[in-house]
Amino acid sequence: PVLATPAVAQRAPAAVAIVVDTNRIYRDCNACRTAQTQLQSQVTALRTRQQTLETQLRPEGQAIQTAANALNGKQPDTALQNRIKAFQQRQETANQELARGQQNIQSIQANVLRQINERLQPVINQVMTQKGANLALDVEATLAHGTAVNATNEVLAALNTALPSVSVTPLPQQQQQQTQPTPQGR
Repeated sequence: PVLATPAVAQRAPAAVAIVVDTNRIYRDCNACRTAQTQLQSQVTALRTRQQTLETQLRPEGQAIQTAANALNGKQPDTALQNRIKAFQQRQETANQELARGQQNIQSIQANVLRQINERLQPVINQVMTQKGANLALDVEATLAHGTAVNATNEVLAALNTALPSVSVTPLPQQQQQQTQPTPQGR
């Protein structure tokens, strides 16, 4: 008779982990710092443009408000109504310009992150292999860890080599459309 041997459950290998401080990676990688500097200059330019538009619109808005207050509740004449409409149109145009600028900055941020993330995961896998690890955790996902398992410096160095720079441009149009929420019921 053939003896049946019980099926031996395959055991998972013992976990050999590394931890990576991804916040530090995003803050300190060379391409990240360069992109952040360039992006900050665009944010500053947008703020400056906002202040310029406000400075241009404020006197006219105040003049219209003064004229409306002087009416003591009476209806404005055609000339004042036309001034109000023209002012509101200039305000709307300014708001649209600022909104486009903000959307552009958000698209650039998304594109920078996309480029970093495309290279970061393979770099983490490479460092895991070099260290004989089979598990990588973000340092913030750990309650405690020894300094010997922290591979942030190695990942940062490898990412700096693999990703010397990133494009500080908006997402390509196709990807922007993919990141837009799709209307329900279609």
